[in-house]
Amino acid sequence: MPARPLSDETLHLIDAVRTALAQCCDVEERPLFGTHAFFVDGKMCIAVKGEELLVRLPPERHGELQEMQNTRELSPGGGMKGYFWVEPNGYSTRAQWSFWVEEALAYNPLAKASPRKKTASAAASKAAPATGKKPAAKAATKTAATKKHSIFEADD
Repeated sequence: MPARPLSDETLHLIDAVRTALAQCCDVEERPLFGTHAFFVDGKMCIAVKGEELLVRLPPERHGELQEMQNTRELSPGGGMKGYFWVEPNGYSTRAQWSFWVEEALAYNPLAKASPRKKTASAAASKAAPATGKKPAAKAATKTAATKKHSIFEADD
C-alpha cells in the first residue's frame, strides 16, 4: 500500500525542522515508525508526525518534562524515557520552538546511537576507501532555530 500524502501543515513543520537543523553538519532524514525523523550524528534527535514534534531529551529530566503543558510521553509506561510528543500549542511561538530545538540538540551529543541495520549500500560504502578528511566542526544553531517560519502563530 503506498504511503498517504503528507498534509501542508506536516510539510511546513518538516521544513521548519530542516531549517532549524541546517547548521548541523551530520543530519540525515528518514522514516522511523510512522514519523519523518531527523538524525544528528547518527542519533534520532527530532521527528515529525502530523502536526506534532517528537523530541529526544535527557531521561533524567523525564519527570520535569512530563509536567509541561502540551507535551506527553512517547511511552506512558516508562519504556522510552526521554522521548516526548509536543503538540502545536507547545511550539507555536519562536521562544517555545527554540526551547525544544535547543534542548534536543543539547542532549544529542550525550544520547546513545542505536545500531543501524546493514544494507547492501552500506556494505558497498564500507568497501570504498576513506577520504581521510575530518568532519567539519558544528556551527551554532541559534540563528537557524530562531528564523521566522510559517509555523509560528505569534512572534514574541
